[in-house]
Parts: sequence; structure tokens; C-alpha cells
Amino acid sequence: MDTQKLNLSRRQFVLKSTKVISAASLAPVFAFSGNTKESNKTRVVLVGTGSRGSSSWGKELVGPYSEFVEMVGLCDTNLKRAEVAKKLIGTKAKIYHASDFDTMVQQQKPDVVIVTTVDCFHVDYIVRALELGCDVISEKPIATEADQCQRILNAEKKTGKKVNVGFNVRFMNESMEMKRILSSGELGKIISIDYHEHLDTQHGASYFRRWHGKIKNSGSLLVHKSSHHFDLINWLLEAEPETVQAMGKTAFYGSNNKFRGKNCRNCEFTQQCDFYWDMTKDKESMEMYADCEEVDQYYRDGCVWDEKIDSYDTSSVQVIYNNGTQLTYTLNAFLPYEGQYICFSGEKGRLDVKLNYRQPWEVEATLEFRLTKNSESSKTWTMEPDDGGHGGADERVKDVLFKPNQPDPTGQKAGSRAGVLSSMIGIAARKSIETGRSIKIADLINL
Repeated sequence: MDTQKLNLSRRQFVLKSTKVISAASLAPVFAFSGNTKESNKTRVVLVGTGSRGSSSWGKELVGPYSEFVEMVGLCDTNLKRAEVAKKLIGTKAKIYHASDFDTMVQQQKPDVVIVTTVDCFHVDYIVRALELGCDVISEKPIATEADQCQRILNAEKKTGKKVNVGFNVRFMNESMEMKRILSSGELGKIISIDYHEHLDTQHGASYFRRWHGKIKNSGSLLVHKSSHHFDLINWLLEAEPETVQAMGKTAFYGSNNKFRGKNCRNCEFTQQCDFYWDMTKDKESMEMYADCEEVDQYYRDGCVWDEKIDSYDTSSVQVIYNNGTQLTYTLNAFLPYEGQYICFSGEKGRLDVKLNYRQPWEVEATLEFRLTKNSESSKTWTMEPDDGGHGGADERVKDVLFKPNQPDPTGQKAGSRAGVLSSMIGIAARKSIETGRSIKIADLINL
């Protein structure tokens, strides 16, 4: 079964279960509340047991947050992979096939459904979970198409249940520092922002080995990867995007090579390919993916030269916000170094932020800041990320979502509207690339 067939089968599983049992017929079953539970722990189920789900929303949740969270179900189209995930997570949660999603929710009565599937299927599980009386935590992006975003907003409004999105970038040290400075008013009104995302050939290539390299799965990197960055700017500005114009192409990966194979482990060009990845040296990847390929024929070490790859590896996006601010954003996924360069130009000065993640030269610090005022005064300072996933951000996200009475003075906890707005910038950018036109978000979705 190829990836396209796999994706179709996953969608059929979800839609089939939705048709079998209606939300109305199950409403009485799921009219439960905290006072009916035997403990005060939040009951969660995880849908999508790949590496991200099993680690950040699995092992790193069940262990450190055991006082607050109880995992009661795991769900996937690949039951063999779910078994591997169960062992990795260290849980006794019952495993369910994706076609039995409704059954899992009915039997386990979760408070929260955590969705970490392939991006294009987020909407099916989010909407169905809401219909069945559960709140939802979704990995970004919340959705990959405008109609999916609309479905989620409509379902949330209809059911009264809530969706939160795991935007961990809001919780990184550099992001919180940028928020502090912009909120202080030192720069005055922000007139324009330049945001440059630099992915090196180690990190960038990893997306094109996996399902992310196909737009049908991820909506393109402008939706999957860049939704983090678009959300960050939305949050920093406390404004909403209105108009998007973009350019993009697959200029490096995909068909841009003379040779290609199916996947690295079975390729005749391993000696001459600069992007050969020896997956056999990664024990966890072998157990979670290679040992489970027979079920769905998904190859974690797919060829970066696959001619079906169509996600843009080079792109530029311009966004106009409802407060007049203009964002210029670029993403390149094939560079010799990794990092970001973010500049805020305001009425009273400019903030330059340089994030040095990986480069073949020595740097003073990972996070560099320079604030220059129109008076020509300028100051610099540096910071370092904290320990933990994504510089401690993964843990902070879970703190806000699962620990009671957590302060959130800057609104870092992101709901469905934040998720939709970040996805819609990428979706509108993709439509702009396809049509060559400027796209108004209001023409795509009713917010």
C-alpha cells in the first residue's frame, strides 16, 4: 500500500466510525463531568502514536505529569506501531485501531483527546472528539485546508467543548523575551517584521524523507512548519492576518536530482548520495517504523529525491495584519546552517533577534538580541535555551494545559482561533503560490 492509499484508508476509518454512531445517540453516554470520576486526574487518549506523539505527548506526559494525568487509550491505524509506542510511553492504556475511535472514547470516557496524527487527518479526530463530548489538544497545525478550519470552529461552537493547540514556540525563552520587549512599548507601533527561517540539510532534509514532503499530507511546510512562526507573530502583535501573498517552489529536493530510490535502506546510490541516512543506527526509529512497515508500507527513511515531493523547500510570504503591520517571511530548507533572524521595525527603533541553532562557526551565544533606538543608542544581550524539549518549551506547554491554577499573564495558552489563524496564513500562502494572486483570508473562511 503506498502513502496515498494509506491516507485514504485512514480517512475512511474515521468517516466510517462517524457514520455508524451519531453524536446525538452518544450524547447521554458522554455527559460526564469531573465529579463522576474516581480521581481528579485528567483522563487522556492519544490518537497518532508516531515519534512526536509517543514522546512529547506520551512518555514525557505520562511520567512527569502522573499526578495530574492518566492515559487510558492509544489509537492508530498501525496497531503494531501502537504496541511499540505503548512500551516506549510506559503505559497500561488500551490500544484501539483508528476504525474503533468512537468505541475507545465510549469505553474510556476521556476528558481530553490528544491528536498527533498526520496533519491532514487532524480535523476528523478533532471534530469527532468534540461531538463525543471531549476537549481536544492538537499538535500544530490544527488543519491543512480552509474547510477543515471551518469545520473545527463550527464544531467547537456547536458542542461547547474546547480545542487547544500545542504551540510550544510561544514558550521558548527567545519568544518570551520578544514578547516582553514589544509589550513594553519601547519600539512604539511595529510597522514591519522580517522573519527568516533557515533549515540546514540535516533538519530540512528530514521533512522530505517523511510524509511532510507531500502537500496532500502536510499542507506544505508553510502550513506544517511555518504555522509555529505565523502563530508566534500573531501572538506577539496581538493582531490578526488579513491578506497574504507568496512565492514558493520545490527547488532543491524532489525531482531536482539525477538519481533516486525508494528509501535509504534499499537504495543502490547510498555511496554517492549526500543525503543517505542509516536508519539502522537509530534503535527507536527501527522499532517504531522499520519493524512496522509491513502493516502500512510507510518508510521513515524515504528518499528525499522522490519525484512525488511537492512541498516547497524555498518560499517567501508577505502578510498584512489588521493593525497595518507588514510581515515578510522566508523559509529555506537546504542551507549549510540552521537558525532564524527576526527583525521588528517600529516607530521608535528596531529589535534584531538572531537564533544560532547550528552553524559551522563559533558564536557567542545561542540567542542574540540587539535593541536600537532612533536616538542611535543600541544595546545587546544574549540568552540560552533552557534544558528540556524545545528549550524547555514542551514542558511549559504541558504545565499550562494540565497543572491546575497556572498563571498565563501573556496569553500563551493557544485556543482554536489561534490555531486556525496560523494555519490560514500557510493555506492562503499556498493558494497564492498556486494562483499568483494576493489572497484575503476572509474570502476563505468565516471567522
